[in-house]
Amino acid sequence: MKDVPTPDRPVLHARGISKFFPGTIALDDVSVRLMPGEVHALLGENGAGKSTLIKCLTGAYRRDAGVMELDGQEVDPASTAESQRLGIGTVYQEVNLLPNLTVAENLFLGRQPTRGRFIARRRMNAMAREVLESYGLDIDPAEPLSGYSVAIQQVIAIARAVDMSGKVLILDEPTASLDHDEVQLLFRVIRQLKARGLAVVFITHFLDQVFDISDRATVLRNGQVVGECLLNEVTQHDVVTMMLGRQLEARVQNRDTGRAGKTLVEISDLGKRGMIDPFSLTIHEGEVVGLAGLLGSGRTETANLIFGVVPADQGKITLRGKAIDITNPRDAVAHRFALCPEDRKVDGIVGDLSVRDNIILALQARQGWMRPIPRAKVEEIAQSYVRALDIRLASLDMPIRLLSGGNQQKALLARWLATNPDFLILDEPTRGIDVGAHAEIIALIEQLRADGMALLVASSELEELVAYSTRVIVLRDRQQVRELTGDDISPATIIDVIATEEAAR
Repeated sequence: MKDVPTPDRPVLHARGISKFFPGTIALDDVSVRLMPGEVHALLGENGAGKSTLIKCLTGAYRRDAGVMELDGQEVDPASTAESQRLGIGTVYQEVNLLPNLTVAENLFLGRQPTRGRFIARRRMNAMAREVLESYGLDIDPAEPLSGYSVAIQQVIAIARAVDMSGKVLILDEPTASLDHDEVQLLFRVIRQLKARGLAVVFITHFLDQVFDISDRATVLRNGQVVGECLLNEVTQHDVVTMMLGRQLEARVQNRDTGRAGKTLVEISDLGKRGMIDPFSLTIHEGEVVGLAGLLGSGRTETANLIFGVVPADQGKITLRGKAIDITNPRDAVAHRFALCPEDRKVDGIVGDLSVRDNIILALQARQGWMRPIPRAKVEEIAQSYVRALDIRLASLDMPIRLLSGGNQQKALLARWLATNPDFLILDEPTRGIDVGAHAEIIALIEQLRADGMALLVASSELEELVAYSTRVIVLRDRQQVRELTGDDISPATIIDVIATEEAAR
């Protein structure tokens, strides 16, 4: 990748930013330069560190190392309010405005012009109309915000943020809920802000939009910067390669994925309107089916639909040739399905419960809470999986939140293995864990497959997905776009499929 020229001094220059959480390095020596009059895309998969970096830049988190310079002066915002006063504004996907108030009231909330003790509404509406016209909006500022589309609300949120800040604007997934015409409205506003000299940060998982509106990109992976580039000098393939792994030349050789056994699960035209397009999938005993794709491609939605986290509105699931109904996770567990979710802290572990209680949770739920498992049996099960998975802990009584990320993940795997599942779904099983635990979990996946279990694994770590997958399903825009088998299963092929499909949009 070419060195990126710096014709101007950055508006905001963050250097060596690091942020640590118990058992996790969220950001490791991250640097980013935001130039005036540029749209800077911040790219990376879930867990790459984008949200943590934004929170450090805006004062929501205090960084543990590094410095920030704004217009050449070192700054250290202790809150989002202080960050706004310094000139850094943020607009999120979920518009943080008050729909019951008027457009003008939202624009000037907390800063309303007054006459004596009262709000000068006529003057406020006139000021609002002037601001709105500068963004190309011909709307009545006295009308409630709720009467306008999400796209208009986004523009109003941007106008408010720019009016309050005016140096750096951070847009976090602003187009996720917009249709094509609404996206173009938003992009017109962003181009106006570029012309005014603002530095704009654009976070999205739509690569075509990145190349449409952005000038420069910084790519994060596993809490580190893996590249900065000018987007007119690279291709989508280059960017996808940085996001998903740069060691493509180290293609996994001598893959030993064994022989698949009998058909276990058949999924036919399963889908959920507005969530994921209908898909079909057959999974055999003794095979690992990998799910590959960028953030937002539908990997997690596929896993959640099969497990009943969200009920499907069409399609069917057959287990060993017999149709089954899965409308919730309890149904899935009853049929010996298991799911380790993508976000173990939010959807997996119960932080304040002991390691022992977390391991036994799913088995006890399947048996029923009115039939408690004997304490001696609980102890035996927990101890056996602690030994088998080498879970490092001081005591089974300790709250699971005190374990490292890798040991939390192994305890979550132990929970589901204790139910003796026939079909195990793993969503990002190695995200955010140390190298040692990473290797152990990969070895466990391979062993479970060799023992005859059927697995569906969603992962953004392409090298490992290639290493253990019998087949790989590539997804884009919540659709299955290709199934790879045999020698076609390689990081390079997966990236080619993703980049080609993205470019074809």
